[in-house]
Amino acid sequence: MNTKRHMHIFGEVLFDHFPDGSRVLGGAPFNVAWHLQAFGLPPRFISRIGDDESGREIVALMDGWGMSRDALQTDSEHPTGCVRVLLSDGEPHYDIVDNSAYDFINAESLGQQDSQGILYHGSLALRNPVSRAALQAVKAHHRGKIFVDVNLRPPWWERKMLVSLLRDADWVKLNEAELIELSQEQSDLESMMQRFCERFELETLVVTRGEKGAIAYGRQRHFVAVEPRVSTEVVDTVGAGDAFAALLLVGLDRQWPLEVTLERAQAFASGLVGRRGATVADRAFYRAFSELWT
Repeated sequence: MNTKRHMHIFGEVLFDHFPDGSRVLGGAPFNVAWHLQAFGLPPRFISRIGDDESGREIVALMDGWGMSRDALQTDSEHPTGCVRVLLSDGEPHYDIVDNSAYDFINAESLGQQDSQGILYHGSLALRNPVSRAALQAVKAHHRGKIFVDVNLRPPWWERKMLVSLLRDADWVKLNEAELIELSQEQSDLESMMQRFCERFELETLVVTRGEKGAIAYGRQRHFVAVEPRVSTEVVDTVGAGDAFAALLLVGLDRQWPLEVTLERAQAFASGLVGRRGATVADRAFYRAFSELWT
């Protein structure tokens, strides 16, 4: 079986629970998939939810947004993912509940579906060997680029496992602290990026730097940097990195120049932090960005 979709997103979907009692649908891969759907690149979202109220709410929200559920599995034994978000000085901290449904994505249920285009995955959903095996099965049938979005959430990652994932990657996105952690050195940023790219033979490495913006380095052997506008209004930063990643995927798919891709990714992430939560259920929000790109 061959799929016509160009975007294949593997990983967690969950609810972020905030201190005020509210909860917001999230999970980095799901956030990315949601944004891609809004920008006209409907993804194959590969994940697993519980047979519970939260899972049924996710199904309803995906249906309402027009997202395909052909690779979304339902688990009768494990609950839908949950993260308790704690805000300290405006920065999010996460208490991630283990043994969630997305830890048990089943390889056999996915079948042997050949895919092309771009396969995106993070690192959190791979903390369990069951989901790791499912990703390996997906990768075995994928003939295209692989985008790894590093997300180091102690204690839910292992260096050896992550290094093996990075060796399969074409594009990698991580933040500056994660680059230092994985490089096991602390020299100047550009030198670390160069060595990281060489070590894993990457096409492009993107390092996000919070309020300082982001910097990319690739096979063209030059750096591209972008900074947010000074006037950016911040409501919360949950999901900012996922918004940035989604636009990197859009740019990669549409073959935008790296400089253009970074500028548009920064603009979209800056717009997202002006809203509460990691996704926006307002098509006009996305349309305003799309119209600037035509």
